[in-house]
Amino acid sequence: MKFEQHLSQQQKQVQKLAMTQQLQQSIQVLQYNAEELQTFIENKALENPLIELQNNVNDYTYSGSSSGQYNNDKESNLMNQIPDSSLSLFEYMIEQIHLNYRDTFLRKLVLFLAEFIDLNGYLTISLEKAAEQTGADSVQILDALVLLQQLDPAGVGARDLKECLLLQIERDDYSPALAYIILEEEFEAFANKKWAVISKKFDIALTEVQEVFDYVQTLTPSPGSVFGSTAGLYVRPDLKVKIVDGHPFVVSNKEGAPTIRFQQAYFSRMEKTADPEVQEYISEKKKEFEWLQKTIVQRGDTILRVGTEIVERQQDFFLKPERPLKPMTLKEIAQTLDIHESTVSRSVNGKYLETEFGSFELRSFFSQGLASSDDGEDTSANDVKRQIKQLIEQEDKAKPISDQKLVEKLKENNIEIARRTVAKYREALNIPSSSKRKRYD
Repeated sequence: MKFEQHLSQQQKQVQKLAMTQQLQQSIQVLQYNAEELQTFIENKALENPLIELQNNVNDYTYSGSSSGQYNNDKESNLMNQIPDSSLSLFEYMIEQIHLNYRDTFLRKLVLFLAEFIDLNGYLTISLEKAAEQTGADSVQILDALVLLQQLDPAGVGARDLKECLLLQIERDDYSPALAYIILEEEFEAFANKKWAVISKKFDIALTEVQEVFDYVQTLTPSPGSVFGSTAGLYVRPDLKVKIVDGHPFVVSNKEGAPTIRFQQAYFSRMEKTADPEVQEYISEKKKEFEWLQKTIVQRGDTILRVGTEIVERQQDFFLKPERPLKPMTLKEIAQTLDIHESTVSRSVNGKYLETEFGSFELRSFFSQGLASSDDGEDTSANDVKRQIKQLIEQEDKAKPISDQKLVEKLKENNIEIARRTVAKYREALNIPSSSKRKRYD
């Protein structure tokens, strides 16, 4: 068999997008949130003597509803427990140990155990392993744990949820009389709402068990989480919504936007220098300033365009008290504004919109259409969740509505939805099943 190799030349024309460094940085700048943009500009100002950063920031905005779901619940009791200082949980515990306990071997054991407390306040090492690593006997390690669990916040040093709740009950003089013993002896039955067993064992009414349950709901399953939990509570919104004559309008938040100024005096002084290297340097830095200024303006304009289109499509959210959301996708906004879908994605991630009732991430306004109603309009997943929550809030607490019953009630409102979807949305709302919602008041 004869093999032959033929070589030939062909000319091909291929269109490619050349991603220059500046283009890549422009795309990255659009993706930055307000804080990241501030840091980026600060770094540029350090590298470029012609850039002067001017801050227009007065106050941050509390983002109590930053998840995109309207929330007018009362302030959590945990807010009162947030420490004033910026100490971490570990630092706070070490301070207490040195302040309250004498320098003995037992204190060394307490300090050792403190190193194995996680961010939620739980002990992550077994007493057996702790004894092995320290050379202490089981009694000494247990004594050290008791001392550790006497520190603040109440519940710290627990090895599981049950112990965490018991530690908090033990230190609360106003806890229900039977709360400790019920959780200690019948924790599983209590948690799974098998209260008839508890009622019979302790010879008490179901209403008394309900009182204990309501009290336990006020305790925290993660006592250490209050430390450092204030991070991220405040955001710097890029946009604001104002209601004018019953219509929502979007404006840029100038107070939260960093601006740059050209150092003209320095440039004029350097421009007179005869050194060609200096001339080339300041020319390059001037071009960098012009590019940065243009990029910041483009970023603001793009976010404003996207935000305006979002608000235009979601007017009911800003005007109606129930805050309904219509189905909307990134692709729809991209087609309307004649920009790429990825540009819309970068414009809404980490960008916030300030309203009179909270701040919301722009991405939270997007949701797929779930079901069609009789008028042909789609219902958003968020709207279905809102209706599920409303139906459960209105239910008879002695006879909670099952997921199947929720399906039937939603169908009456022209929303076709499967039972498993209802269960998924209910769980996403942190609402327990009907058997665990039953009350005995």
